[in-house]
Amino acid sequence: MSEDLPDTAVSTKRALRADIRERRRGMPDLARDAATSSITEHLKNLVAARGIKSLSCYLAGPTEPETRPFLSWAFEQGIRVLLPVSRDDGLLDWAVANGTDEENEGLHGLPEPTGELLGPIAINDVDLILVPASAVDSSGTRMGWGRGYFDKTLGSMDKRPPVYAIIFDEELLEDLPREIHDQPVDGVVTPSALITF
Repeated sequence: MSEDLPDTAVSTKRALRADIRERRRGMPDLARDAATSSITEHLKNLVAARGIKSLSCYLAGPTEPETRPFLSWAFEQGIRVLLPVSRDDGLLDWAVANGTDEENEGLHGLPEPTGELLGPIAINDVDLILVPASAVDSSGTRMGWGRGYFDKTLGSMDKRPPVYAIIFDEELLEDLPREIHDQPVDGVVTPSALITF
């Protein structure tokens, strides 16, 4: 689909996002809890296998795969975790996770940390980047939610560590439309698998 005209890619992505939002809203609590448990274990395994000492992650929104149990575990292990804070200019600031659930509602209604802001370049020092996504395809094309924060961040890094998206199983697709600004990921973490492309 990479040869799609930009307008076609945009409209296809918009429709896919709407479908994914609807499916996430309808997910039963029991299925969501099971997914959280499995994703947390896969994330722990990823961090342990790579010997990660610092990473960036995010506080999951209400329908996203839950990250808080993993973040609590990382804090207990002494891993330095940076959490994003959205800015008006389309960039991300970063704050160090402090092991508590202190959260603000950010610019777009998503949970964000309340700690001291370190600036956009703080992410350059991490060993692993965990990003949200609405879907990812088998070649590593990531589809976010259309605001471009993570694409800008990843696209501005000279040397970036491995990047993994956290999604539900049915959001790993065969093929996604790709636009010039879309930044690929190196792998995905889903309830059933940890996949490196």
